Parts: sequence; structure tokens; C-alpha cells
Amino acid sequence: MRSNFSYLPTPPRPGSTLQAYLLGQVDFEALLAVQQRLVYEVAGNRDQAVLILCEHPPLITVGREGSRAHILYELDELRSRELTVRWVNRGGGCWLHAPGQLAIYAVLPLDRLGLGLQAYVRRLETVARAVLADFYVPSHLHASHAGVWVGNRPLAPIGVAVRHWVSYYGAIFNVHPDLRPFRWVRLGHADAGPMTSLERERRGPLRPALVRERFLEHFAAQFGFARTTLFFEHPQLTAARRLVARDHSSV
Repeated sequence: MRSNFSYLPTPPRPGSTLQAYLLGQVDFEALLAVQQRLVYEVAGNRDQAVLILCEHPPLITVGREGSRAHILYELDELRSRELTVRWVNRGGGCWLHAPGQLAIYAVLPLDRLGLGLQAYVRRLETVARAVLADFYVPSHLHASHAGVWVGNRPLAPIGVAVRHWVSYYGAIFNVHPDLRPFRWVRLGHADAGPMTSLERERRGPLRPALVRERFLEHFAAQFGFARTTLFFEHPQLTAARRLVARDHSSV
């Protein structure tokens, strides 16, 4: 079934450039440190705008709407599965992060873009729905929870934070993760079924790189960026990896 979703992109702003980091799999704590630095930099220079697309090793994060009660694993099970639980200050509930899932961090000067918080979240939802429409997957929004759903199953929950009108965190988008562990982690919405994925709804395999490319294109168009500069590493991550490698070599 072809999705009938459509939207109008934002006219590009002259001279506006999006810095996009395509990072592969990144440790969650290391990514938070990079994000903190980027928020500080964008707050000091509001001509900057950054999008990070990456994956994380398995872990659970709990946002402001989540609680331990939404995690159905017992403590011993979490330990045996090597699943850490991290409380964070984004919106949204409990999220399971896993390979095959696109983790999205958008560090944007909302005031310079002329966006309030609700309008910003709506644009993130529009980007996610546009990607699904590219793969002929119909989607919809929930009346009271941020994110994109297919039927009663969330596919791309959204949870953001804002400091000095600079956004951070963002969303997760399930491309093709193993969906079985998601049955044991609830978003915190009573009416939500288990998480689903693009691959499941499309009923066929796809290239994750193509999904990432489409997400980046729709994001730049929706937020009106005239140019996109691509990076495949961040200096702070490179330095941290070199330090770890040096410490291991000295053991």
C-alpha cells in the first residue's frame, strides 16, 4: 500500500549550512559528551546547526516520561544481557537502543530558525513520516505522544531537550533491529503495542545506508538548510578512541 503522506519543504535560507555527522556505532556515553560540547558551541554561535546520525550498542534510556516500571526485565536479566539503564533529561519514555536502529541527535538554534518547541517536534515527526512514505509505509501521529506510529505500534519515538533555545537529543528510528527485546521495554504509553520497524512494515530487506540518506535529505529540506556538510568522525570521539587504544597497549 502506498502512503498518501505529503508535505511541503521549507524554502532554504541563504547561506544556511547543516553539519551532518554520520558516525556508525558509537558508545552512548561518548556520544553524550560530544552532544554536550555541540550544545555549548551552537549556543555561542547560533549560525551553526548540527545533526548526528549513529547507532548505539544495546542499552535502555529512560526519559522524563519513563520509569523503572516500564522496564519488564528483572535486575538479574538486565545484568545477564549486559543491558545498562541510563536516566536522561530528554522528553519521552523508555527507549531500548540497539544495532539496526538510527539514533538521531539534532543540535539546532531554535530561536534562529523561528521555531517553538511544539513546531520543532512536529517537523521532526514530518521528517520521519516522509522517510516512511519513501518506502511506501503509511504512518500517523499519536494524539498525545510525540513520535510516528504504524497502526498501534510506535516506530520512531521522539524525545527532545532544550537549553538556551538550543535543541538536543531527538529521536530513534527503527530500521531493522531485532524486535524481540522491545517486548520487554515499554515506552510508557498504555495504548502502545510493541515497537515495530521499517523492515517489518515494508515486509522486505533494505539498505540502512539508503534510509540514513533519505532521513538526512528530508531533514535538511524540512528545516530549510541550503547546504549540508558531511563528516564521518568527530574529533572528540577520535581522541577518546586513541586514548583507549593507548591504554590497552600499555597493559
